[in-house]
Order: sequence, then structure tokens, then C-alpha cells
Amino acid sequence: MIRMYILLGFAFLFFHLYITGELSQYINMRYAYISFSAMFVFAFLTIVQFVLASRSEEPHDHGEECCGHHHHEPSARWQRALNYLIFVFPLVSAFLFPVATLNSEVVKAKGIHVPGMASDSSDPFAQRQFLRPDTSMYYGRDDYQNAMEKELKKYSRLARLELNDQNYLNAMETIYQFPGEFAARGIEFTGFVYREETARANEAFLLRFGIIHCVADSGVYGLLLQFPKTVPVHNDEWIRVKGTLSTMYYQPFHMTIPYVNVTSWERVAKPKEPYVYRQFNE
Repeated sequence: MIRMYILLGFAFLFFHLYITGELSQYINMRYAYISFSAMFVFAFLTIVQFVLASRSEEPHDHGEECCGHHHHEPSARWQRALNYLIFVFPLVSAFLFPVATLNSEVVKAKGIHVPGMASDSSDPFAQRQFLRPDTSMYYGRDDYQNAMEKELKKYSRLARLELNDQNYLNAMETIYQFPGEFAARGIEFTGFVYREETARANEAFLLRFGIIHCVADSGVYGLLLQFPKTVPVHNDEWIRVKGTLSTMYYQPFHMTIPYVNVTSWERVAKPKEPYVYRQFNE
């Protein structure tokens, strides 16, 4: 019966995540159908396990020999208990610990840097950590270049880039891949502020946490802002900015990066869905 309750727990967990919308904190919602299907699979397996457990509990006449059953196997019991705990632990964790939204404290803890900014870096995992989304590891070299050229054609036609929840990561990756193509182009987007202690008084990063496939490959992505004067913004404040794109050699990173010359900005409420997700065109 323990197996049945564990399976029932997983079925209820997926149902809970799907109904409450917390599933979006773990995976790109493009793949939500997989979790939705898993809910029914676990429910079906729960029923199967219930039937099997009911049959095993029916009375049997074992006689004297017990047909080869072993009643003195304490080590086997401990192994079974350990196996059950492995499955129970994620259930207990999911229900007892609240889902935490990532914020500037995560950026501060790891330090904001952009190792492997070049698209041909030998460490593809380092490319996705901060600022620049990079999906090159999911493509062959030529396929990735073709995909980026398609994105460039899409966004280069626009007189002004307006980033939203749907196009944020795609547009951001295109900007970092072809920064010179967007020089002097207008841009408008929303994010939370991250300002390093050593940053200039008129500089800050505007970021959003994004998920490419699942939380395991999540990162924080955005652009450096340069305000015309010192502004009273603080870490984790959500603002919306308008400005023009340009490039500069940023000394802390020892490389040239795109940035935004801010012309106007305003404080906004934290969005209901603070994460953004990578869209993949079929």
C-alpha cells in the first residue's frame, strides 16, 4: 500500500502545480503537456497498485512451508525503507517548502559576470549564466547560425524593439549575437534592477530570470543601463525603461557589450509571472 500512496502523492503534486500555476517556476510552459500527461500516468499507476495490493491482501492457505517466503530479512526491510524515503523526500519538500522566486540576491551571491560571452566558447554552460541567453548548445553550429539569422531578419525590420514576456529571451539573444545591427535602435522593456556596489552612480543592470527548458538551465538575462544622471533605484525594484541601444567596452567584463542609453523610465509593479521563457520556432 505504501507504493500506492507514493504514486497518489506524485499524481496530486503534478495536479497541484498545474492548477496553482507554480509549474511555470520549474519548466518552460512549452512542455507543460508532459507534466499534464504525467498526472494521468501516476493516477493510472495508483489504481493499478491499489488493485495489486488488494489482491495480495486476500487470505491464502499457506500451509506449513509458506512457499519459500522469508520472514527474517531485516537488511531487506531497511533497503525497502530507504528506497521509499528517496521517493517520499521530493514529495515532502514540494509540499512543505514554498516556491521561491529568484531575485537579485542570487545574482549577488554568484557575482555578475559573463564568462564565455563568445559564441564559440568551449564551455556552453557558462554562456547562459548572466545577461546573454545562449541556445547554441541545442543546435549544430550551422543550424544555430541559421536560426539566429532568421531572428535577426525578424527583429531588424522593427523600428523599435518592445520586449515582452513572449519575445524577451529571443530578442535578447539576437541583440547580444548581433549588437552592431541594433546600434541606435529604440528599445523598451521591463525588469528588476541589479546594481553592483562598484557600479557608477548612473549605471545599473535591468534583468529578468529566464528559463530555456527547465529551471536547471535558468539564468538571469538583460542589459546594462546608463541613465543621463544619478537615479534613486535599488536592487529588486521593477522598472520599465525606454532608450536606445549602443555598444561599449565594459571594463569589469573586459569586453564589448550592448547597453541602453535610457531616455525615460518608470517604476512598475512586479509582474504576476516574473520569469520569461525561450520560444522555439518549429
